[in-house]
Amino acid sequence: MESYYTAKNYSFKDVIKAFSKTMGLLFIFIGVGLFFDSSFFVNTYSHGQLYANSVMILVFIALFYRATNRSRELMIYAVLIGIGGEYLFSLGFDMYTYRLGNVPTYVPPGHAIIYIGAVYFCREAAIKKFKKQLINFFTIFILGYAFLFLVFANDVFGFALTLLTLFILRNKPRERLFYLSMYIVVAVLEIIGTRYQCWYWPESAFGIFPFLKSANPPSGISFFYFGLDLGALWLYKKRHALAWKRMKTQRLVQQKS
Repeated sequence: MESYYTAKNYSFKDVIKAFSKTMGLLFIFIGVGLFFDSSFFVNTYSHGQLYANSVMILVFIALFYRATNRSRELMIYAVLIGIGGEYLFSLGFDMYTYRLGNVPTYVPPGHAIIYIGAVYFCREAAIKKFKKQLINFFTIFILGYAFLFLVFANDVFGFALTLLTLFILRNKPRERLFYLSMYIVVAVLEIIGTRYQCWYWPESAFGIFPFLKSANPPSGISFFYFGLDLGALWLYKKRHALAWKRMKTQRLVQQKS
């Protein structure tokens, strides 16, 4: 018997619907959540970051409650890695700076929300059906986006990271759509966050490499978000080594058959 996935004739309209209820909602959440920490809001109301923290934590709890056990565990790992990464890159390396010079509480759970949002998008049946077409479209879009930043914002750093991302993904067909989706989500996040003046990036990479000029934000900064996924997945595999090995064996058998 054919499964629901193979039996249904998905159309471009289904792709738009799947995008809207995953990535679209994620974009709206980013725009609303970060607004509370924006310079526009805090100029009128104090304690904006407190509101942003509250919104982010509430949404994280809601998503965590509805997630599968595996997704919950990955979300926890994403928060932990996010905490370490933020303190290392922001406060340690001065790669970017938040409005108050701290690491806002909302940022680590925000990483987990972005991560799980991209996962949900890639799990949609209509998205799976048009996976190849979406990969091609996202690749062209990303190259165009990074090229425009290079030309009009002298974003050498972001363009180099974009090319490095696409180079790494050339041999990762299974993960390609997820990482391209993450690139787009992070691009939207960074544009909104910097326009709200929640954080800013220096004029060159880490503020110390003058030959790597950077826009605010750099286009390909999602490259560093990949470490979040790889780290969370590595922790999950270590904790569930036997189950992960069985899954890989089953996958190889299915591919051969």
